[in-house]
Amino acid sequence: MKIETIAQEGYERVAKCEDPESGLRAVIAVHDTTLGPALGGLRMWPYASWDDAIFDVLRLSKGMTYKSAVADTGLGGGKSVIIANPKTDKSEELFTAMGRFVDSFEGKYITAEDVGTSVADMIHVRKGTTRVTGLPRDMGSSGDPSPWTALGTFLGIKACLEEVYGDGSVKDRTVAIQGCGHVAMFLARQLAEEGAKLYLADIASEKATSLAEETGGTVVDPAKILSMECDVLSPNALGAVVNDETLPDFHTKIIAGAANNILLREEHGQRLKEAGILYAPDYVINAGGIINVSIEVEGEYDEDRARAKVENIYTALKRVFEIAKEQDISTNEASNHVAEERLKAGREKAGV
Repeated sequence: MKIETIAQEGYERVAKCEDPESGLRAVIAVHDTTLGPALGGLRMWPYASWDDAIFDVLRLSKGMTYKSAVADTGLGGGKSVIIANPKTDKSEELFTAMGRFVDSFEGKYITAEDVGTSVADMIHVRKGTTRVTGLPRDMGSSGDPSPWTALGTFLGIKACLEEVYGDGSVKDRTVAIQGCGHVAMFLARQLAEEGAKLYLADIASEKATSLAEETGGTVVDPAKILSMECDVLSPNALGAVVNDETLPDFHTKIIAGAANNILLREEHGQRLKEAGILYAPDYVINAGGIINVSIEVEGEYDEDRARAKVENIYTALKRVFEIAKEQDISTNEASNHVAEERLKAGREKAGV
């Protein structure tokens, strides 16, 4: 196994790993551990190049720093990615090797499942390191974090509806869901149970069809989902869906989803504000999973405590919206202020 450190300003440690024996090609980025060890999921994706993988992991790890700061988890920000196809390239050897790579960070980074990986994969990662969360309950862990991410996103959507329409009910509201993966599945079920009308799209059409059959939703062409006329546009796939090309085509009052890095650039939050679209900062609304595993990291897992803390996402978003209005700034700027204030206080407390 060859591990190479990559110099990256503003990050505590970034490293790439190549392990010919298992086929592992991966990157781990630790952005900031001011508030605690960096915790962030392990993504598996067929990136076109090392540069693409590094670009993604840097954005994601910084987002995790801010997510944990706003959610007050007592954790820092980090992320990892494996360059591989999750449909064809998984093996016990590859994930065990990934565990050894995680272990090389000596506790500075703790991993969990993410896009392209599962709880079953984390069991194999566990064979190479103890620094892994979200394992099955029968292993004394907190289980799949996806339902918690979905719960926080659902409550965040209600906060957005209340902010825009004065009523947080999702009944008869139209919600366009981009991406029908694990988190989106739980989210769609909750929305459907409370009477929302769903439009569903996924590049894997069978996922959208199956979820539509279960929830009574309507399948939409993935190329058209972002421009759907709807009350809520909910991106739940990969990030950067708000960009120069997509901005003119939005026909919604709210963008609120579980995807990370929904904005391509910070300036796009201001442009959403100017367009009269309320944006729920992704690292605030999708923090349910990290909140859940943070309870596990603290010690003995307590589901009731996890639920109570995830339910605070509603209040956290309302506070972000309040700051944005008070200061006449975009909602992403407002959430960044909250995160940066907490990081500053953490550094002062640590004497840094």
